[in-house]
Amino acid sequence: MHYIVEESPVLRKSGGPFELSESQQSVASVYPFKVSRYYADLIKSPGDAIWRQCIPDVEELWDDFQIADPLAETILSPVPGLIHRYPDRVVLLVSNRCPVYCRFCMRKRHVGTTGEVPLDPESLDRAVSYIRATPAIRDVILSGGDPLMLDDASLHTVLSRLRDIRHVRIIRIGTRIPVTMPERVTPELCRMLSLFHPLYVNTHFNHPDEITDKSSQACELLANAGIPLGNQSVLLRGVNDDSTVMRNLMTGLLELRVKPYYIHQMDLVKGTAHFRIPVSQGLEIIRALRGHISGMAVPHYVIDLPEGKGKVALLPEPIEMEGDILYLRTYQGERIAYREITIPQV
Repeated sequence: MHYIVEESPVLRKSGGPFELSESQQSVASVYPFKVSRYYADLIKSPGDAIWRQCIPDVEELWDDFQIADPLAETILSPVPGLIHRYPDRVVLLVSNRCPVYCRFCMRKRHVGTTGEVPLDPESLDRAVSYIRATPAIRDVILSGGDPLMLDDASLHTVLSRLRDIRHVRIIRIGTRIPVTMPERVTPELCRMLSLFHPLYVNTHFNHPDEITDKSSQACELLANAGIPLGNQSVLLRGVNDDSTVMRNLMTGLLELRVKPYYIHQMDLVKGTAHFRIPVSQGLEIIRALRGHISGMAVPHYVIDLPEGKGKVALLPEPIEMEGDILYLRTYQGERIAYREITIPQV
């Protein structure tokens, strides 16, 4: 298997090269740095929403109270490159490269740090054998790194082997390529992916400035190939911790035929604490979305629990109950009594 040809990890904007400061280089020596020219050109000024997502920050090194693998992915790996957390689905890590090494990455321990080859043939054989021998698995999620860093032929090989397993019904691809290197999404790639339906793509827009003509075109190509698109955002301090920004992002995604799926509370990953906002603030953002924009544009707000315990969805308010009366609040804050009526079974 092979990766696509990619640019140098040195940041180069259209106006010329950009040199990391000494402190930024010290961060990059621990947590690798890379950003595509396309994504670098979205930066309008130092410290803006795009900058914060891709430029090393010394605060990454100040976080010494979290751990590298809080979701226990290593423990939940029955064979190398495969994570089996839920009974009916697995995550297959087919790449450790991305066009941009996001500073908030949940796999900072892995991406860009463990060699320069994708899942080797022997590891792929073992992963496929495990999936084949586990009939409960119906859903396989390709992740990494970014799976679309594989070239078309390598990606076709992986998808073909999974489709040969009868009990695998759904294949999903988690990719940030439409956001960070949209030119990778070609008609040829989309035609190849369309051979493996039902296949879903979840991408990762975090800010309205990432919705550009080129990223929109990438999503259009995928959607026109019959591939349902979803989006998973992460709440990030200084990036999207604002209800207006989130409203614009979610409604903009819906216009691209990308369904907002999840907003994640930051995972407890070492090196990312400076991005975290309080859960109470996240709930306020969800409250500001509900009723004010289309319900189709309101994602689930989730926490991925430590030790691999899974995702839990959070709602802005608990349900108050008195007997058969539920007290619910409208999106405008009005408290309404709702009587729960049930007909006894005969």
